[in-house]
Amino acid sequence: MAGEDPVREQLEALGEFIRSQRKQAQLSLRDLAERANVSNPYLSQIERGLHEPSVRVLKAIAGGLNLSVETLLGRAGLLGSPTDPDEGPTATEHAILADPYLGDDQRASLLAVYRSYVDRVRQPRPAEDEPAP
Repeated sequence: MAGEDPVREQLEALGEFIRSQRKQAQLSLRDLAERANVSNPYLSQIERGLHEPSVRVLKAIAGGLNLSVETLLGRAGLLGSPTDPDEGPTATEHAILADPYLGDDQRASLLAVYRSYVDRVRQPRPAEDEPAP
């Protein structure tokens, strides 16, 4: 049922975005896989939303598509607030993004960890008389 698994939906949206960008660049799956130094089957799984790519792979795909890393990280939910895209980044997220001592991988990792904690707090808790899922 739609809306039940936001992670799956985000992976599928990311895959659709990568596929559309690849087609717009007039690249075959094989061409982009070669440019990004990943296997054809792995790239195909990413495009179909079946696999969550690492930051390294997203950076390689972004390079292969001549996109900014930030664009792809944003589509993957690693930049911007995944729980409420209209809300915008928090002060903590701005600080992580602006820190000159962090590399792209470190920023993405810190953002992912930070958001995992924040998302847990934002999740509605079951009433005391209801069993936890």
